[in-house]
Amino acid sequence: MHAPSFSSVFLAALSVAFLAPPLPALAQAMPNSLAMSCGQARALVQREGAVVIGTGPNLYDRFVTDAGYCSSKRSKPAWIATRDEAQCLVGQLCRDRRFRAR
Repeated sequence: MHAPSFSSVFLAALSVAFLAPPLPALAQAMPNSLAMSCGQARALVQREGAVVIGTGPNLYDRFVTDAGYCSSKRSKPAWIATRDEAQCLVGQLCRDRRFRAR
């Protein structure tokens, strides 16, 4: 039995590097409402249709353009803090059918 040559080891390592997905694509940063203007946050929801946005340290929610993105088919207006507004209407939040709005 002989040791593998440098070229075969190099070729194997190179193949793995090209076949592996890029790491940044696996873990994309969550948008943060406090780093966006109200207009930017609203435009993000409108563009994506449904998007998870961070609203503070360890806080996040899924914002949608309309109830069509909700499994319950019900939604309510969503107001969040942004860089320039204390309360910015960015879109809708899905809500559970079992609970009535107060």
